[in-house]
Amino acid sequence: MNDSDLPYSQACENNKSPILSVLNQAFANCQQVLEIGSGTGQHAVYFASQLAHLSWQSSDQHCNLPALAERIRRAALANLPPPLALDISDDSTPEQRFDGIFTANTLHIISWPLVKRLFRRLDEFAAQEATLCIYGPFNYQGEFTSASNQAFDASLKSRDPAMGIRHSEDILQLAAAEGFLLQQDIAMPANNRLLWFKR
Repeated sequence: MNDSDLPYSQACENNKSPILSVLNQAFANCQQVLEIGSGTGQHAVYFASQLAHLSWQSSDQHCNLPALAERIRRAALANLPPPLALDISDDSTPEQRFDGIFTANTLHIISWPLVKRLFRRLDEFAAQEATLCIYGPFNYQGEFTSASNQAFDASLKSRDPAMGIRHSEDILQLAAAEGFLLQQDIAMPANNRLLWFKR
């Protein structure tokens, strides 16, 4: 099966195995996972294929759905349903609640007000007891963790001043306000982190 006609992210291919090593543990007792901002769908297909005990629900904005839906259709996995249209900036809400929430490389490409809105809306998506996993680059104590992250942040801001690498302390505060407490903060390749929360 040739997916060369679909959008492709090399970063997704590079980081999927390290992320899976954490999700195997974090989502061990979950049944329904919602991925917010599934993008190309590479993560969704890979994680669904490797985590057969759960249903992996991808989602993204309307503009990204056609290619995402096609990749998922081609994968033909029983635990990978068609993607949901989900835009954090509007009031669209999934009909069900999920005991797992996952998002990767999203917080630095949406504006800070939208990051805060995402966390405020978690209660619309998450079951009473839920696991939240967030992958991406973060600053610590107001400092970049590497020169490459600093350059990446400058590149983001040159595209849109509202973008940028977020401070981990701010993310922990937003999560805690919605009842999600940090379980582990795990170092990942390429100066990224995986923040694992539970409520």
